Amino acid sequence: MKRSSQFLSHAVSREDRPDGTILLRSEHDLGPVAEKTGVWLHDWALKAPDRTFIAERSGAVWREESYASALQKVRALASALLARGMGPDTPILILSGNGVDHGLLTLAAQYVGVPTAPMAEQYSMIQGAHERLLHAIALVGPAMVYAIDAAQYAEALALEAMAGLEIVASRTGGRTDVTAFDDLLKGDCSVDLDAAHDRVGPDTVAKILMTSGSTSAPKGVMTTQRMMCVNQTMVADALPFLRARPPKIVDWLPWNHVFGGSHNFNMMLANGGSLYVDDGKPVAGLFDRTLENLSLMTGTLSFNVPVGYAMLLGALRKDAALRHRFFRDLDLVFYAGASLPQDIWEGFEAMAQQVKGEIPLMTSSWGLTETAPAAMMQSEPIDRSGVVGVPLNGVTLKLIPDDDMRCEVRIKGPNVMNGYFRDPGRTAEVFDEEGYFVTGDAMRFVDPDDMNKGMTFDGRISEDFKLLTGTWVRAAQLRLDMLACLAPFAADLVITGADRNEIGVMIFPDRAALDAQGFDLEDDAGAFRCALLQDKVHRRLKERARETSGSSARVTRAIVLSAPASLSEGEMTAKGNLNFRTVLTRRKTLLERLYSDADPAVVTI
Repeated sequence: MKRSSQFLSHAVSREDRPDGTILLRSEHDLGPVAEKTGVWLHDWALKAPDRTFIAERSGAVWREESYASALQKVRALASALLARGMGPDTPILILSGNGVDHGLLTLAAQYVGVPTAPMAEQYSMIQGAHERLLHAIALVGPAMVYAIDAAQYAEALALEAMAGLEIVASRTGGRTDVTAFDDLLKGDCSVDLDAAHDRVGPDTVAKILMTSGSTSAPKGVMTTQRMMCVNQTMVADALPFLRARPPKIVDWLPWNHVFGGSHNFNMMLANGGSLYVDDGKPVAGLFDRTLENLSLMTGTLSFNVPVGYAMLLGALRKDAALRHRFFRDLDLVFYAGASLPQDIWEGFEAMAQQVKGEIPLMTSSWGLTETAPAAMMQSEPIDRSGVVGVPLNGVTLKLIPDDDMRCEVRIKGPNVMNGYFRDPGRTAEVFDEEGYFVTGDAMRFVDPDDMNKGMTFDGRISEDFKLLTGTWVRAAQLRLDMLACLAPFAADLVITGADRNEIGVMIFPDRAALDAQGFDLEDDAGAFRCALLQDKVHRRLKERARETSGSSARVTRAIVLSAPASLSEGEMTAKGNLNFRTVLTRRKTLLERLYSDADPAVVTI
């Protein structure tokens, strides 16, 4: 198969310390870095004024903003913020999801040094999740709140914590206590806009991004202009086709998360690209909207999570016209969030080869909210999923191997945060004595004798536990193995066994997949039942046990959970990830039942 030739070759230097610690760096020099996002906006408004920068669906067509119009509106909005006396100490809380007005307001705030704090939509739209929203309000201390629709977000806007804050909405619903977004667009000529923009520099805080809260209460990551700008240089150094022609994406990934809101959004702005907001999602009921959007517009880059690619591959196999449009100009297939199943990877490879005679770069990277996010990337073509590559230019990795050559990962570089917002205690905890950020993640070398072959992600150190025998269980990798073993029945699961003799799993069933296969999990009275599913789980566990050696990976018991993970109770984050500790704590009774051989709901082998 012919693979893309547009990539930066890996060139990694390695330093081995006497204590066993390994330092990895790229030997390539870091390219030029913009001072702030406003530089990109001015640059492309001059070079390509009529090119679409950002667009969203408006009925059957796209509402498009060119670079020239975006700059004009950003400056008008920024002057309106200045006229209100806003600055570094008056953040803007953004409640609603991706959209043109959201994007313009974000850039306007960055233009004059006003931090924005984008929230997950669920925090406002689900009453039970308001606790997370209230936590963010108390932490951030905003002076302004933006929502696209005042009526749609009325419940959140009515919270007592919103009292005294200026509320701005694109659609006011006739409310006189809400400022219309169009009023901000009128600007204010009484302020010195250029002087304010000149004061914005690399150390100016651009965004306060909330962590997922999967291991503790969400923290606010102070994301500076330097972090965002240097990260785009790092990524473009690794992916030279970004500079060779303007990229284009049709993207749904949420802007409250660093992947969608910093990585993808800024990639378009930095490289003169075009971002078409996909208002669909890879979930039942919304994926048809994604397909409709792709029928109108396709990109040169594709970003998604594994479940999104699985759904997309199925749709492409059924639609030859969409298949041709999707692959025609495609330079990149990029997955994140979890490892892409190899059969999905190979499906995209074969389809791309058939359509365009060449496979685009298929890859992933590794990083965190605290690293802006990209810190490692696989820029060389490979034929397998799961590899996150080597350090990007300017990044130093500090690897601390254990006896099994699994390495704890720490990182230093200009893309790493200075600290958490208003939380010096937690900030001090996450930097070691040399100033490396302690990520809590683990990696393994693809080939310990060749650093240039990259590394694979190997879970979170904090998720590991010991059995009573003293055997370590690598819970993150085992969870991925068990999800593959129990596909498509398990939507997610929790690995158990800390301070016990056996490993178990608590399974959240995938009700949509089960319905499609004719499983009925409720009787006529609505009571939960799963005898047929238990039988399937039993067979899968037995089959896997025959192929598995060692107690560290042998799962011997399982229980299927009737109640889905609760966002409002903290069992699930806004990104859809399970908070394992909270699940185990809230469902302690079920955990005890899991280790009872007499319980008929428990599957044992």
